[in-house]
Amino acid sequence: MATINDNYLKLKAGYLFPEIARRVNTFIEANPEAQVIRLGIGDVTEPLPQACRDAMIKAVEDMGDRHSFKGYGPEQGYAWLREKIASHDFQARGCDIDASEIFISDGSKCDCGNILDIFGNDNVIAVTDPVYPVYVDTNVMAGHTGDINDKGEYEGLVYLPITAENNFTATLPTQKVDLIYLCFPNNPTGATATREYLQAWVDYARANGSIIFYDAAYEAFITDPSIPHSIYEIAGAKECAIEFRSFSKNAGFTGTRCALTVVPKNLIGKAKDGADVEVWKLWNRRQSTKFNGVSYIVQRGAEAVYSAEGKAQIKALIDFYMENAQIIRDRLTEAGLAVYGGVNAPYVWVKTPDGLTSWDFFDKLLHNCHVVGTPGSGFGAAGEGYFRISAFNSRDNVNEAMRRILEKF
Repeated sequence: MATINDNYLKLKAGYLFPEIARRVNTFIEANPEAQVIRLGIGDVTEPLPQACRDAMIKAVEDMGDRHSFKGYGPEQGYAWLREKIASHDFQARGCDIDASEIFISDGSKCDCGNILDIFGNDNVIAVTDPVYPVYVDTNVMAGHTGDINDKGEYEGLVYLPITAENNFTATLPTQKVDLIYLCFPNNPTGATATREYLQAWVDYARANGSIIFYDAAYEAFITDPSIPHSIYEIAGAKECAIEFRSFSKNAGFTGTRCALTVVPKNLIGKAKDGADVEVWKLWNRRQSTKFNGVSYIVQRGAEAVYSAEGKAQIKALIDFYMENAQIIRDRLTEAGLAVYGGVNAPYVWVKTPDGLTSWDFFDKLLHNCHVVGTPGSGFGAAGEGYFRISAFNSRDNVNEAMRRILEKF
């Protein structure tokens, strides 16, 4: 009989967001008249920018003409998109990133998991706590951990707590670790990282031969000019970091699917025999073998992000969501809750009141206010006692959700 990958059996019973959906669906079935407002999952609500739509429509027309039709494209992405990204997102900020070091994909969530294909099973892996669950679960699936304990921590991972006491920025590990997951602006806490803070991590990684997996999916929400948008703004980062980015949250591509991963060509890993190995070559081989690239139509839509019209339309989208975040921060503060994040990030991180657990607070908001958020404990043990609320929704829904919460608190 065929055997399975037993590592999947180590996973917690339900991935965070399916468990939220289960509870919400159960509530709606029992209360069909309830008008539930979802401020939980970080999905966008506003339409794709007009510039992106126009470019995609033109690309569809290209596909209807034999002379402009496109079949399989480069697994790494079309050069014209990679060059725009390199120029606008990196070189314009002083980052020495070449277009050839950029790989277009169908999502940074996918890449954060797929990157493990090219790294060994004996690496010591550090994650923050709370953490975006994909970082942990994909390592469990890949067999990089032991079993889960009563606190929800997996044996074999190094957990770095982030709380209000350390301003939601983890301290450097006291032990040597090999792979380090960092996410800024942070999901779920909304915290940001200063240049000095990131420099300390880069210095640690270079001193210990570590590689940083830097998730910058929310960099477009940074408005403070002193905060880096890319880890490659930090001296030495090209020698120790891989960066993941996405068009999902800035341009509304959650349902359209386009992202990118940057793998510098001078990034080196070690083979078991101690030989140096260029990580770029491994990732290029992995993508060429297991990925057929993002569609031409979608990549043309992503290219339009960098047009003058696209930039203006995306700024309007970012401003809209950040105004939502400000409303959420203000109203929840007015309700007497302790709030963090929501500045330079689309997530507001809330301290649960009256000693309620994260899931108790989730149920209270759902049942009393018909509002859905995300329990902090779903992001890790140190997230217990916190709650994430997303700014991704319509203005009417945000205002109504805050009105209900103020009424009950």
